[in-house]
Amino acid sequence: MIVDLRSDTVTRPTPGMLEAMMTADVGDDVYGEDPTVNALEAEAAALFGKEAAVFTPTGSMANQIGLQLLVRPGEELLCDVKAHVVNFEMGAAAALGGISTRTWAGADGRVDADLVEPLINRPNPYVTVTRAIAVEHTHNIGGGTVQPIEELRRLRGLADAYGLGLHLDGARIWNAHAATGVPLDEYGRLFDTVSVCLSKGLGAPVGSLLLTDAERAQRARVIRKRLGGGMRQAGFLAAAGRYALANHIGRLGEDHARAAHLARSLEPFGICDAAKVETNIVLVRVPEIAKVAAAAAEQGVKISVLGADWGRMLTHLDVDDAGIEHAVKVLGTLLGK
Repeated sequence: MIVDLRSDTVTRPTPGMLEAMMTADVGDDVYGEDPTVNALEAEAAALFGKEAAVFTPTGSMANQIGLQLLVRPGEELLCDVKAHVVNFEMGAAAALGGISTRTWAGADGRVDADLVEPLINRPNPYVTVTRAIAVEHTHNIGGGTVQPIEELRRLRGLADAYGLGLHLDGARIWNAHAATGVPLDEYGRLFDTVSVCLSKGLGAPVGSLLLTDAERAQRARVIRKRLGGGMRQAGFLAAAGRYALANHIGRLGEDHARAAHLARSLEPFGICDAAKVETNIVLVRVPEIAKVAAAAAEQGVKISVLGADWGRMLTHLDVDDAGIEHAVKVLGTLLGK
């Protein structure tokens, strides 16, 4: 048995998804003529109460387009110190968008408007002006942290007061929606630009979307082309996304339940805090974790090593109850030595 807990991006398309992909109606998306891409964009925009959506190959591209729509070169973005946009996108904000960044340190990646406000630079000839704020939801390195809707509303009010844009890195927004019941369009109304990932949690092999208003969406297509993201018969990929939206959001609670069970089972070994597991991510602290991970992999259990003594495990579409029990058995044996 192979139980791959490194990420929720390792899934394989289901038979139903493969069928949808192979029978997709396609055209040239650079010309705006791929009917399946157009349908995916319209459906996603409607889910979030937005005027338009733009299909992109990756979440990093969707994020970077969103940031460039809100922040001009030489201006500033504020985000959490552990945010994906400044840690795992290869410096793209600076290298490709000319965007300066400053960060706040929130507990487990949780946003706090009181930490953000003192960082805001108003227009001034001596400092870099702040133009936008980015929030990650759920927060990856925070451990699948769900951002409280009340705090997001406070942040929207803060952004309005200072005339700032708000970008949501919603790669795992589906998990936040499943955990809280907050409607997707309520999240959508709070942010000017929203990126969502179809290959995290939902099981699509490729693809993300940037959601925004119609005017920004037109500019987004120019930036996408500039970044090399113009795709031709992309409907084969978009069909997987449409299938994922229709069939895989409602089952995310199963992943959350399995993550909670995994954390509770491993908590007695002192490597994780089950109370902090809110969605599908379990962070662990293990001395010499690389050795433990290598030994676990030999027995069919793969975990992600993030540092000398910490890592993570994610539940997803391809891990069932039997897989979780196998992971608990293998890791329990290794940690019990």
